[in-house]
Amino acid sequence: MRAVLRPFADGATYRVLLFLVSAVPLGALWSTGLLALWTLAVSVAITPLVIPALMAIAAFVRLAAGAEGAVARGLLAARAWPARGSSASGGFWRRSLGPLKEAGFWKAQAYLLLRFLLGWPIAVVQLTLLGTALYWIAAPVYYRWIPANEGSNGIDLEFWKADTLPKALLLVPAGLVLLVLAVHLARLFAALWRALANGLLGGIMARVGSNAAATAARRRRALAVHATVSIGVSAVLVVVWALTTGGYFWPQWALLPLGLLLAVHGWITLLQVRPNVWPHRLGTPLGIHAGVSAALGIFLVLIWELTTHGYFWPMWPILGLAVALLVHLAYVLLTSPTHAELEQRIDVLTATRAGAVDAQEAELRRIERDLHDGAQARLVALGMNLGMAEQTIGTDPDSARELIAEARRGAGEALSELRDLARGIHPPVLADRGLGAAVGALAARSPLPVGVTVVGERPPAAVESAAYFVAAEALANAGKHAGATRVEIDIARDGGKLVVEVRDDGRGGADPNGAGLSGLRRRVEALDGRMQVESPRGGPTLVRAELPCAS
Repeated sequence: MRAVLRPFADGATYRVLLFLVSAVPLGALWSTGLLALWTLAVSVAITPLVIPALMAIAAFVRLAAGAEGAVARGLLAARAWPARGSSASGGFWRRSLGPLKEAGFWKAQAYLLLRFLLGWPIAVVQLTLLGTALYWIAAPVYYRWIPANEGSNGIDLEFWKADTLPKALLLVPAGLVLLVLAVHLARLFAALWRALANGLLGGIMARVGSNAAATAARRRRALAVHATVSIGVSAVLVVVWALTTGGYFWPQWALLPLGLLLAVHGWITLLQVRPNVWPHRLGTPLGIHAGVSAALGIFLVLIWELTTHGYFWPMWPILGLAVALLVHLAYVLLTSPTHAELEQRIDVLTATRAGAVDAQEAELRRIERDLHDGAQARLVALGMNLGMAEQTIGTDPDSARELIAEARRGAGEALSELRDLARGIHPPVLADRGLGAAVGALAARSPLPVGVTVVGERPPAAVESAAYFVAAEALANAGKHAGATRVEIDIARDGGKLVVEVRDDGRGGADPNGAGLSGLRRRVEALDGRMQVESPRGGPTLVRAELPCAS
């Protein structure tokens, strides 16, 4: 019971209710402003006036997102700090129109539209539940003054008529139950809105060193939250319809835009998480354009189906969408063949640079831990033994000799650990004699039979180091986890690339997203290379890395 009533004593509950109700004025303001500004921009699209129109849109979105972020932080305790964008510096045009190229600009608009498309239905449901609950709780006070049917006074609920005090008193517990339900439902809605605010307005709070896998996971979570909210709102509206009129199915006008937004979000997430579903040469922007156009076309046809059934008016906006898509396609095909690829490479390099920062930080932490727990501890013990030997050498020479012998063994162990650590950072043999000798030394130390083939001239130092660690990690995995009996390492030049292939005859089933292979992938991708792992159950396992290098 205490858990049920606790929200009533929590000030956050009332801040949440205020946030949900604020969607009525704010959602209407943002959606009206966006609709008016985008309509203006489209109407002047072929004139120079489109530039100030786009600047006005960018300014409006920036101000609206800042206001919504402040509301979400103050009322929901969200981490909604809208991104300033990378175009804050530079010339006038970059400052004004740069945000149009950034994901944060479009995510902020999605949030502003959701404040209307989702916020309004949620606010209506919340206000209806609260109003009905309070209406029933206060029924014993005013029931006798409420005109009802057949000339009598009382509260007529169609299924119940409270025209006496005992009947009105029966509404009080029902109202209390409904009030508790409304408050707990508000907290659930608040959690969903907090996730949306963090995901769509949390640009600055995003972790700088996030890698591609973490980014994909966040996008999937954002889509899951969006789908949950849409399904929840749809279910609430259908329940309200079923409990009220039961006639004309008015929730369809909310379900259609909710479905449109979810379809667009799902398509964009699919392109970002699985880029292979769209031809690489055409580029992701054209894929997004095509998916959004198709969703809008289906949306308009459904509206026509639910209304007139007469003249097929959606053909004209669909024709306009098709013309715009064809123009976009022609632009991609007629411009430089590498234009779309360059855009794709920029995205990939941005993600892999962040991954390289992660890998470097993890490597520095590992080195610090190894030094602290290994060589440093042994050197401290060495100093203590030598100090004790110095104190006892005059009175107990035998004990002093034992301490010195122990110190000598400790020095040898510390030196061995430092050599292993240096070999893990950058093997001296790799710098002195090259990749073939370094991989050969790996094979000689391995308990497994290893065949090594290295062909071609020596690559640049960074490429050579990455190739060495790919071979070392794959060989270590074959010995520790795969149960292999033999490993083959082949390294050769293929045009402008250095190709490293490590095969073993083990049981397979290697996880490409495991810690070791993920670290290797980040190291390879930081050099604009590619790494793939083929490890079916039962084996064999192939680790292949392609590293670009100068000829």
